[in-house]
Amino acid sequence: MKLVTFSNEGFKRIGALYPNDEIVDLNYAYQAFLESEGKLRSKQIANAYVPATMVDFLQGGKDSLAIAKKAADYAIGNRDSFRHKLIHAVGDIKIEAPVQNPGKIICVGQNYREHIAEMGREMPLFPVVFAKFTNAVIGPQDDIPFFPISEQLDYEAEFAFVVGQRTRQVSQEDALDYVAGYTIANDVTYRDIQRRTIEWLQGKTVEGSAPMGPWIVTSDELTDPTGLNVRLTVNGEERQNTNTSNFVFDVKYLIEFLSNLMTLEPGDIVLTGTPGGVGFARNPQVFLKDGDVVKIEIDKIGYLENRVRRAGEGD
Repeated sequence: MKLVTFSNEGFKRIGALYPNDEIVDLNYAYQAFLESEGKLRSKQIANAYVPATMVDFLQGGKDSLAIAKKAADYAIGNRDSFRHKLIHAVGDIKIEAPVQNPGKIICVGQNYREHIAEMGREMPLFPVVFAKFTNAVIGPQDDIPFFPISEQLDYEAEFAFVVGQRTRQVSQEDALDYVAGYTIANDVTYRDIQRRTIEWLQGKTVEGSAPMGPWIVTSDELTDPTGLNVRLTVNGEERQNTNTSNFVFDVKYLIEFLSNLMTLEPGDIVLTGTPGGVGFARNPQVFLKDGDVVKIEIDKIGYLENRVRRAGEGD
């Protein structure tokens, strides 16, 4: 299933992408299903098991996902059976970042061998971990704001996974059981700000610097996160091209490693690192500019595309 967050008439809700570019409103679909069975308190039951926000929904785990699938299938066959609209054409709504308010956005640096080489660093013995915050999150139909604090705006294609269950001290053997699904992210970075101190945070979490989406491909549909091609282009020109088989630390390792440091919660997002080809490491260096279109494609997920927009000081 492809899980989305969408906005319509001023409200943000979760849905599932179906063929023919249709989005099923999962919360309303379950309300409609319950009413078809004559259930009382259908709204309250639906809000408990299939809430309209992604983090709340993911907290329900596999049970909520199974209910949502059943409800979505019902809605497809009974689209006019409810007082609210159950199904929207993609062109009629706005697709947002799939997780609007992740509790944690954990980023892994230096996780592709070719990127480590181009940055002139040694192979890490342990994952390099830093953070982005929710202020950085934007969706697949939003522009990347380019603030006048730097002229070194850089791109970083990232394969990301979303935590689906509370996770603490999990082994690699069981790690993938705790993943809700996978999405695409761009770890947009202000390079000179990142590198003016020994820590990276200030150049990594500027407003709007974490485009994500367009959806979460659930782990029952994408069962193996290895062997996926990752490609980034700027205005159609290829800048990054790799495969998740080139990770230094794979998804299983990262879940075990991170869950021994902290409790991972449903809706937490982990960006697994960027491949070689970043603008900072090119000769000559090349950075993003106003109007550039950045597109990231990952096998079995789709693509994330955003335009860079020069932002004013008051934005």
